[in-house]
Amino acid sequence: MPDALVLIALVGLPFAGAVAAGLLPTGARNTAAVLAGAVALTCLGLVWTAYPAMSAGGVLRAEFAWMPGLGLNLVLRLDGFAWLFAGLVTGIGALVVLYARYYMSSEDPVPRFFAFLLAFMGAMTGVVISGNLVQLAFFWELTSLFSFLLIGYWHHTAAARDGARMALTITGAGGLALFAGVLVLGHIVGSYDLDAVLAAGDRIRAHPLYLPALVLILLGALTKSAQFPFHFWLPHAMAAPTPVSAYLHSATLVKAGVFLMARLWPAMAGTEAWFLIVGTAGMITLLVGAYVAIFQNDLKGLLAYSTISHLGLTTLLLGLNSELALVAAVFHILNHAAFKCSLFMAAGIIDHETGTRDIRRLSGLNRSMPFTARLALVAAAAMAGVPLLNGFLSKEMFFAEALSVEAPLGLQNVLPFAAMLGSAFSVTYSLRFIHGAFAGPDPVDLPRQPHEPAAWMRLPVELLVLTCIMVGVLPAATVGPFLAVAVRAVLGDDVPAYSLSVWHGFNLPLAMSLVALAGGVALYLLLERRLRRGADGPPLIRRLEGQRIFERTMVFLSWRLARRLEATLGTRRLQPQLRLIVGVALLAGAAAVWGRGFGPGNLPSSPIDPVLAMVWAVGGACALGAAWQAKYHRLAALILVGGAGLAAVVTFVWFSAPDLALTQLTVEVVTTVLLLLGLRWLPQRFQIPGDGGPEVLTRTRRLRDLGLAVAAGGGLAALSYAVMTRTPPDLLARDFLERAYKDGGGTNVVNVILVDFRGFDTLGEIFVVAAVALTTYALLRRFRPAPDSVELPEQQRDQLAADHAQRGQGEAGRAEDWLLVPSTLTRLLFPVMLVVAVFLLLRGHDLPGGGFSAGMVVAIAVILQYMTGGTDWTEDRLRLRPRIWIGTGLLVAAGTGLAACLFGRPFLTSYFAYAELPVIGPVPTASALVFDIGVFALVVGATLLMLVALAHQSVRGHRATPRRPAEVAAPERSPVAAAGDD
Repeated sequence: MPDALVLIALVGLPFAGAVAAGLLPTGARNTAAVLAGAVALTCLGLVWTAYPAMSAGGVLRAEFAWMPGLGLNLVLRLDGFAWLFAGLVTGIGALVVLYARYYMSSEDPVPRFFAFLLAFMGAMTGVVISGNLVQLAFFWELTSLFSFLLIGYWHHTAAARDGARMALTITGAGGLALFAGVLVLGHIVGSYDLDAVLAAGDRIRAHPLYLPALVLILLGALTKSAQFPFHFWLPHAMAAPTPVSAYLHSATLVKAGVFLMARLWPAMAGTEAWFLIVGTAGMITLLVGAYVAIFQNDLKGLLAYSTISHLGLTTLLLGLNSELALVAAVFHILNHAAFKCSLFMAAGIIDHETGTRDIRRLSGLNRSMPFTARLALVAAAAMAGVPLLNGFLSKEMFFAEALSVEAPLGLQNVLPFAAMLGSAFSVTYSLRFIHGAFAGPDPVDLPRQPHEPAAWMRLPVELLVLTCIMVGVLPAATVGPFLAVAVRAVLGDDVPAYSLSVWHGFNLPLAMSLVALAGGVALYLLLERRLRRGADGPPLIRRLEGQRIFERTMVFLSWRLARRLEATLGTRRLQPQLRLIVGVALLAGAAAVWGRGFGPGNLPSSPIDPVLAMVWAVGGACALGAAWQAKYHRLAALILVGGAGLAAVVTFVWFSAPDLALTQLTVEVVTTVLLLLGLRWLPQRFQIPGDGGPEVLTRTRRLRDLGLAVAAGGGLAALSYAVMTRTPPDLLARDFLERAYKDGGGTNVVNVILVDFRGFDTLGEIFVVAAVALTTYALLRRFRPAPDSVELPEQQRDQLAADHAQRGQGEAGRAEDWLLVPSTLTRLLFPVMLVVAVFLLLRGHDLPGGGFSAGMVVAIAVILQYMTGGTDWTEDRLRLRPRIWIGTGLLVAAGTGLAACLFGRPFLTSYFAYAELPVIGPVPTASALVFDIGVFALVVGATLLMLVALAHQSVRGHRATPRRPAEVAAPERSPVAAAGDD
């Protein structure tokens, strides 16, 4: 299989599987598990197919042009180090899928779980094999997003919601810092390509911006890997299902931070700043995490803090600026994934079969769950660093590096003792895990009778424990080749000599291991009674817990500061919000021209045409009349606003901008309908009695709004005049005019800009339009008219509703009479308008038109049917599916851009050629037309979704709240006509 297909499949298959799993029905438990397992195993197989190239020192690389002018291309890069992590992500993922099949309850929406799990797998794989730093930051944030969904999977519990929010806040904020650091690093190197960055280590370390880039990037890495002082989010993530904990906290999410530090180690390590930040954070995390783990009463909580400690150990090794320390760090990443994933699964089995994870309630499970007890015993011994298990080997390498490192500030004298103390703590909490759960008398009052799990549920634990034993006994034969491949990819030809032998003789690291083992056992014996009572650690540790700082910060930001800002700036009324927005825009515009001078340009002024002046006079009169009538008659004000919009349409035509005129005209029609539908929701006018005070206040407010409107309109007019009266030497339009047909294949420059030159902007805009439409629809679905302020007796209320319904039927009959001719005409006009829309769509690349205008015409045609035929009649005949239109439009537009990548061209690159058709002859064709069709479909769907939802709500409102006869309508009555009653 070609390298590019292998790399694309590694990232794409999990996302495709996530979509497929998400579409499965809720009860398709086995189907979702089989699908997820097949995807994980397929990806693992793809990883193994790349091993021959990795063992030979090769690199698989696929690059797709995205925005080459900005140095942003999609780059997938698989070297030995990325290969090792990709194997962890997919291999552990396959085991977790098998485990989750038996762990998850049949009452859970299991397909949704596997959809989130596969999406996270794809995001993590994207982080691992990204060859572009900006692309890596994108996948980095995706891991935060999907981990949020996984941690909060049981969203009906407050602990899951709080844990997910905390994890997203910390890791998401760190991701933003990482993105900023990536931008600084790209500026230093002059490229965001990973190969270029790794080759520019000397230049990076010598650059003045090295320290800011280092701090920002390490903020992202340390928050993701739960390093002190950002470690507190990881224990709260234990509210997730155990398969999630086993996956995220052993091989994927928390390993992303140490992966990034090891990935950038050749480019950014080797300085005192690197040692002080990375090494100090790792050492503190190692000790704090291990110590707090001893006092945890929840099995998963104990494992969470032990994960923090082992991540601190790995981080400390990466911070030592030593090649051998990096080898030890990579080795420990592998070992930790094996024993920690098996321990999480063992804890999940205990919880699943007994109904609790509280160590104080558990004891004697060795008799009822003997196989699980032995598996957990081996995994815990590996975590404690017992000889002949994998954890012992990497711990011994850690001790050797702690003894030989040269550290600033005299830290080389502290590191060996910190290493032994952290290792002793690990022995203590490992003993507590095993002794507390499996030793002692039989448990009493458990929610479930303990017993062994299903054999298939225990199989992943058995495979992982077998790995711990095999690596511990035969390290060079089992993990040695894989470790060599990974280390060589990071260090290149500078790989130092190291040994994976089980026995290195009696030396100081071995003595340190034995002292740590003995010290950990002694400490557990001293604390056993206290731990059996469930005592907490010293108050100082709890007081320094980062959760307190986080919660107080969140309370300040989300409560005190937000409330204060809301009280100062917030309002439920639309006018103050618009006043603030327009005022800020005015200040921003004035600041932009302040000090630079402002006046007419170098072009001579042309005389004012009297016809155009008359059009402007009519438009201005309509605007002033609308402002005046808004106080008395809203419908008249709306009509006058339409007159001002038509004056703008004529102005665009006058100045040779037919595309703008066509867009303005269609938007004017749709906006008028939207405002007409919204009239009935506006508050009623009422008179406030008094001595003239409210009237003076109203007049003052209206004069203030008038001044703001005149300033905004006058400023925009002056800016337009200044732009149109000057010709800069490097006129941007000249480049577009010259390249529109040559590069874009169209003579309508405006349309070519929208769908080709600035197609990426247009794609982003239609995504925003889709989001707005769906949000509006969701809000309208939940919206209901406010109940009457006066409560009537039930019998009187029913009689009033019956009277209103009878009167509404009479009004409906009269409405059908006077709407008979318009409804017939609009039905005859409907196909004509569709033909006009197709005409505008197809000619948009060369003449005024395009997908947006065509979509608005179709929306107008449909909304006319609603206005004259009513909602029920229209739905029965047109069968609209606005959300399908929106989804189709987004897929077509994005698919057009991705199609260019398949031909090795940048994203959204347009193709233009002439097609020879029989009889007709040569016909110009451009791929941008397909993109325009996507815009057309989305505009139709989004516009109809908003307007039709509001129209339906108007009808529901008339039915649901009979406040006065004018507000009651029959089912077939036009919602727009009903809204006009106000």
